[in-house]
Amino acid sequence: MSLFKARDWWSTTLGEKEEFDQGCLCVADVDNSGSGQDKIIVGSYMGYLRIFNPHPVKPGDGVQPEDLLLEVQLREPILQVEVGKFVSGTEGLHLAVLHCRKLCVYAVSGTLGSVEHGNQYQIKLMYEHNLQRTACNMTYGPFGGVKGRDLICIQSMDGMLMLFEQESYAFGRFLPGFLLPGPLTYSSRTDSFITVSSCQQVESYKYQVLAFATDSDERQETEQQKISSGKRLAVDWVLNIGEQALDICVVSFNQAVSSVFVLGERNFFCLKDNGQIRFMKKLDYSPSCFIPYCSVKEGTINTLVGNHSKMLNVYQDVTLKWAAQLPHIPVSVKVASLQDLKGVIVTLSDNGHLQCSYLGTDPSLFQAPRVDSREINYEEFDAEMKELQKIIKEATKTQDILPKSEKHRDLIVTAEVSPDLDAESQAIDSEVKAEAVPSVTVKIKIQSRVTAQKPNLAVCVQAPLAVTCDQFVIDDLEPDSSETVVLSVFLKGNCSPSELEGNCVVSYSTPTGMLKVAQCNFRLPLRLVCFPAQPSKAANHKLTIDTNKPPISFFTIFPDFVDTSEDDQANVLGFQFLTGSKTTLLASKTSQRYRIQSDQLEDLWLITKELTLRLKEHFKKQNCKDFACTFSGSIPLQEYFELIDRHFELRLNAEKFQELLSERAIQFRAIERRLLTRFKDKTPAPLQHLDTLLEGTFREVIALADAAEENQANMFQAFTKLKSATHLVIMLISLWQKLSADQVAILEATFLPLAEDTQELGWEETVDAAISYLLRTCLSKSSKEQALTLSSQLCMPKDTSRLKKNITLFCDRLAKGGRLSLSTDSATQQAAVMPGGCTTIPESDLEERVVIPGSTAMFPSHGQITKQKSQP
Repeated sequence: MSLFKARDWWSTTLGEKEEFDQGCLCVADVDNSGSGQDKIIVGSYMGYLRIFNPHPVKPGDGVQPEDLLLEVQLREPILQVEVGKFVSGTEGLHLAVLHCRKLCVYAVSGTLGSVEHGNQYQIKLMYEHNLQRTACNMTYGPFGGVKGRDLICIQSMDGMLMLFEQESYAFGRFLPGFLLPGPLTYSSRTDSFITVSSCQQVESYKYQVLAFATDSDERQETEQQKISSGKRLAVDWVLNIGEQALDICVVSFNQAVSSVFVLGERNFFCLKDNGQIRFMKKLDYSPSCFIPYCSVKEGTINTLVGNHSKMLNVYQDVTLKWAAQLPHIPVSVKVASLQDLKGVIVTLSDNGHLQCSYLGTDPSLFQAPRVDSREINYEEFDAEMKELQKIIKEATKTQDILPKSEKHRDLIVTAEVSPDLDAESQAIDSEVKAEAVPSVTVKIKIQSRVTAQKPNLAVCVQAPLAVTCDQFVIDDLEPDSSETVVLSVFLKGNCSPSELEGNCVVSYSTPTGMLKVAQCNFRLPLRLVCFPAQPSKAANHKLTIDTNKPPISFFTIFPDFVDTSEDDQANVLGFQFLTGSKTTLLASKTSQRYRIQSDQLEDLWLITKELTLRLKEHFKKQNCKDFACTFSGSIPLQEYFELIDRHFELRLNAEKFQELLSERAIQFRAIERRLLTRFKDKTPAPLQHLDTLLEGTFREVIALADAAEENQANMFQAFTKLKSATHLVIMLISLWQKLSADQVAILEATFLPLAEDTQELGWEETVDAAISYLLRTCLSKSSKEQALTLSSQLCMPKDTSRLKKNITLFCDRLAKGGRLSLSTDSATQQAAVMPGGCTTIPESDLEERVVIPGSTAMFPSHGQITKQKSQP
């Protein structure tokens, strides 16, 4: 509630269940009385036209019968009312009323009454124009600099400006690029029309440009308002304001420069005549209407802005000078001179509440009653003070700063994955070439403690995994109610996923309108993407994971993959992926080691992750807290680099396909233009094999598009394999260096910054930038490296040599004892900007040569790593 209220001077309610909008209110001396007092003209969508002349006996009085000068029903909805010099041969003011398909101009006149009932007013139709297009709004002014009369411009719903020179129709022009009509006004200073288009741009069109443009079809000159195609207009100036406009107004006062005011949805702008911004004001509320008016301070303009919070704010340029509370939401506001009172604020609501008010405050008439004197009990006050201090202390504890009701979540979402695969697979349109593609059921339960309105459930899994349905719209949930949703997950793409995890997100709103989100994660079974198979002895890639506990039988940790009747599966197990590749898992009988081997590097990831997770869960159930996994073998950097090169090669191919497609498309359009020219020619001419060339170019475009689509699918599979290999490298580095959870999070953010790979922002340049940043901060060797300038632009590199060199250097620094940290020491570290394309850091010649896992070569110059087979 505002401290200041708009003081009610006069008010009334118009009709019953009538609707009003922005153009339905106008104030002017419409009856040409010459007294300088304005009348209030109001039109409604029900077709009623009313004219008021308020004369309250005292401020706050309601409407008197003699205040209503005229009330007439025009039978058609009134879109807008304006007062101007619309009739030729006289400079008197007339009333223009805009209907959907008609423009009417009336003369309002009064006859002196001879009895006590007062004067009598009537309207006389001077002329009317029937419109062939549905009207939206209108503006008026001395178009073209005419003297002593006003012309009218009507904007139709389909973007045509129809101009009327009083009793005659002048011409009509279409606005270029039109979609939806916006507010329209006329600037007499520049003789131009200003509107706001659907592109959220303020556009100005010169009247001379409109007038000199000719209709393309001269045969329709006699039917001037018929549907015709206008010549494309050239815009005078354009300003992008980035939001839709509610209203637009041109003002020019003696002490202020001419300005164009535009009221947007979240800002209001003041522009110069040439479209440059004089100033703008960001609003922290939703405005409904505005009107600029003359300011007492030279060089400034005051603006009244009404909003949907029933507030009326007064701005002097961008400074808020006053705020007043209104009894309704205004859709139109005007400033009028009524009964020798200048500056009366006239507001109109959408349901017909018309009020004349002024700004100010009333003195407070409240007087505090006298307090009876009584003796003060200090002991009682001290006890009450201590009790209050205790309550305040409990309420301000940092560990319990939230109210107790907020400790429990209002809505809880849980996901339960079925332990068994579906008896009948629910896979839809799977690209996997296996005989059967399994699916698993996920049951999601939503429990609400409060009223949850419009809850929406979204289920996300990483491609190539897919769900039978990923979006659910749920009915409103009552307090202490629940809803269960069942869906199935399956492998859709023909490659193994990099993650077997999913995410559920529920968005809902509370009865107070607050938007909230609840989410949970779920883990999918390994059986969804692979099944038991015979172990393979030979493999190209092998990894050995060391533990500090004796090896566990596979009967215990992989009961869903082993057959209890076969004893040989206790120490060796084979996994056949649905995509065709095979991975073997072996447990040592004498040492505390596990070996994972496969022909593809990326296939090692899911099995390695599943092994470590199941081992941790097993020893956690045994109450063993010191279980740990380590890795002392060779990190397969060379094989990892081959996957990077494969992915980058496909990205380069995508760029080439895009360039070729662009060239062929340009060639195709050029041939089309030539053929059209030949076909339009009145004298037939030979085609000179243009049709053959067009058909050949069309086939090339289709072939290139098919090749680009196939390359896109290959690139997706390559990126999925690269993510799997990256996860594996991150795990091996963390086990090798015994990294903490925070350091592993930094490692994942560095090597896996993107969920999806695009041509504009690819994996290679993003990872290169992140690694370069770490090499210049927490892994730097000297302040000289930190002082290097970093580029702030990411672009696709020419090759992957720099990236591979930086990854090698990154592992080298970790091998020498470097630690990952985002908090740097101020004495040795300097602030660095997130880099874009960064060059590698030159190593010192005095740096000792260190061998890192994954290579047998020393690194004095950090060259290419040589490939080494892992030892059993």
